[in-house]
Amino acid sequence: MVATTVIVHVKPECVEAFKAISLYNHENARKEPGNVRFDVLQSNDDPTYFTLYEVYASPEAAKAHKETEHYKKWRAEVEPYMACPRQGIAHTPLAFD
Repeated sequence: MVATTVIVHVKPECVEAFKAISLYNHENARKEPGNVRFDVLQSNDDPTYFTLYEVYASPEAAKAHKETEHYKKWRAEVEPYMACPRQGIAHTPLAFD
């Protein structure tokens, strides 16, 4: 199992558009056979700060996600919304429910 957190800082004027395309990505990612979890989180303290928490059954499933049309659409659309480059951090779940 592999988990990834993706940290995204969005331009203030792009928050609503970012939320819409990220929820589209979430809905479609949850349909992928190797997807275990896909959360889209918005900070309570800073509404321009988002964390995506993705869990896939295997590294191969995580890699396959990046080949899907919904991911490619998300990646292309959010690029101009970002205040700075997104940061993805891979994790190995040690305790997971």
